[in-house]
Amino acid sequence: MNGGEKDIDPKKDLDPLSELREEDEESSLPELDLNEPATGTLANGAAAIARAVKHAPSSPGVYRMIDAKGDVLYVGKAKSIKKRVTSYTRPNAHDSRITRMIAATATMEFISTATETEALLLEANLIKKLRPRFNVLLRDDKSFPYILITNDHWAPQILKHRGARTRPGQYYGPFANAGAVNRTVNALQRAFLLRSCSDSFFESRTRPCLLHQIKRCAAPCTQEIDFAGYAELVREANAFLSGRSRSVQKELSAEMETASHALDFERAAIYRDRLAALSAIQSHQGINPRNVEEADVFAVHQDGGYSVVEVFFFRTGQNWGNRAYFPKADRSLGGAEVLGAFMAQFYDDKPAPRLILTSEDFEERDLLAEALSAKSGHRIEISVPQRGERKELVMHALANGREALARKLADTASQQRLFKALTETFGLPREPRRIEVYDNSHISGTNAVGGMIVAGPEGFRKNQYRKFNIRSTDITPGDDYGMMREVLRRRFKRLIDESPRLTADAALAAVLTGDADDAPDSPWPDLVLIDGGQGQLRSATETLTELGITNVPLVAIAKGMDREAGRETFFMAGRSPFKLPPRDPLLYFVERLRDEAHRFAIGSHRARRKKDIREAGLQEIAGIGPTRKRALLHHFGTVKAIERASLADLAHVPGINAETARKIYDFFHEKAH
Repeated sequence: MNGGEKDIDPKKDLDPLSELREEDEESSLPELDLNEPATGTLANGAAAIARAVKHAPSSPGVYRMIDAKGDVLYVGKAKSIKKRVTSYTRPNAHDSRITRMIAATATMEFISTATETEALLLEANLIKKLRPRFNVLLRDDKSFPYILITNDHWAPQILKHRGARTRPGQYYGPFANAGAVNRTVNALQRAFLLRSCSDSFFESRTRPCLLHQIKRCAAPCTQEIDFAGYAELVREANAFLSGRSRSVQKELSAEMETASHALDFERAAIYRDRLAALSAIQSHQGINPRNVEEADVFAVHQDGGYSVVEVFFFRTGQNWGNRAYFPKADRSLGGAEVLGAFMAQFYDDKPAPRLILTSEDFEERDLLAEALSAKSGHRIEISVPQRGERKELVMHALANGREALARKLADTASQQRLFKALTETFGLPREPRRIEVYDNSHISGTNAVGGMIVAGPEGFRKNQYRKFNIRSTDITPGDDYGMMREVLRRRFKRLIDESPRLTADAALAAVLTGDADDAPDSPWPDLVLIDGGQGQLRSATETLTELGITNVPLVAIAKGMDREAGRETFFMAGRSPFKLPPRDPLLYFVERLRDEAHRFAIGSHRARRKKDIREAGLQEIAGIGPTRKRALLHHFGTVKAIERASLADLAHVPGINAETARKIYDFFHEKAH
């Protein structure tokens, strides 16, 4: 819709971001900037915006600036859309970023909201969804892990949880990363002896599992502990995670003293070990606040054209970890602008604590606090502390942010050297911004899967990985050449249909004009790596040639003798096979790319194979009939549990002898190609 207006339910589509400053009026447009992208002229862009202003509402809302291809360039919000959009038609005081944005604009769209608060939330939602080129973009926005103690079973389970909170129980978090959760869960198991097994595994036990033997579970499954005793352990664990850690430690210490005075040294040792486990949890947490029960702490630091936002999570008076983010932002934006835009997107799909501490004051701090309060249903304070413990927490986060950015800059410099070496070694026309690596996985041709992983200067792009279930009935089982031909044909045929090659040329033009940071993220690869030798390279080249593609560099990587890493041979069209020095950093880099593709392909193959096994049943295993199948399921509960079982556990199943146990184990652990 050109210059159109849409009404929206703010409860369904909410989001935020920083506004542009109001500009002073001038009578003439500035001259065209030499770094302006070739997608349009400043005069044409300003004219398109002027046409859109006629339809712009004066109410609060969100506007989108869109280029000639229909891609969203920028999402912004305003108290008055008409007033904000009009500012783009005025010359002077526009920095180079806004000038390029105006020049590329072909049309605009508007969404009205009831309040500026709703516009802020809607803006953040749309930025995360559309990822406009000129906005500050939050990267690596994975959901945070939590600890869950269930309450839908008489013997509650403790486990790591990520995603929607649909299962009944007590959730504790967020934790900064899975490692922090895993460490805490392991220590909590030693401290409170709660089970971590699934309900089906729990119900099938006839004897305690290994976790009981190593003193990490009280084994309620076999009544090694009674209901009341296990319920007390659950109460203590919930109390500890709810912030009453000191009282729990005092209780355990008192119990240890009582047992010691009664000369029950074995029981006293159990309490000693539990106290040690709780101390281990707190020792991993580093700084713990004395007077701040619940808060998120944000600190922004800029250096070398990059921005880092360090986030610390404090819950129940404990430090539950920190994470560094490196948002994509124009270098002209200051720390306060980046932080304001980042925080609005950060809380788009996460609950906010009652207190948020920041290192910088930003223009819309009060507005964001109001929006988050309305969203959560209780008051949320966003504060920029100037003294005391809160200031110490912010400075601690800032110090961590500086260190994280220093490591990032060092890694970036190293990565740039690697990509330069990659370009020179393989004779590429420019440093690659997108590398695609392909590999196949199968067992004797069954459940064949092709995998594609994607990497760039910023690392692996896991959201762009793709798997290809081999469909063709003409391919002989185990024909790796045929599988690779099918994968490449399907991948590049779709690429031709959805993204003409011009997209890649536009990206190259942007690089050559010095506008690389704003270049469109082309789906066309600058380099394709294939696991294989001369035959795989020939098959790949023929496949792409049939599709009319002749300018995508192809490299095949063949493993050395005995498939030993470090002795790979590289094959390229028009060049003799060559090797890299054994300890060359570029060789390690290429090996890592190849290994990631191999890991992804095997993982996809195994997932497909497991699904087939579950659908076909255990009868697919030689020597397993209905009677033994029932015995296995009765003992383990599920096929997944059977798959995880050790050889010794399988041999303990009634009716399963050592030979059959070996067949079952080998079936689930057969090595994929």
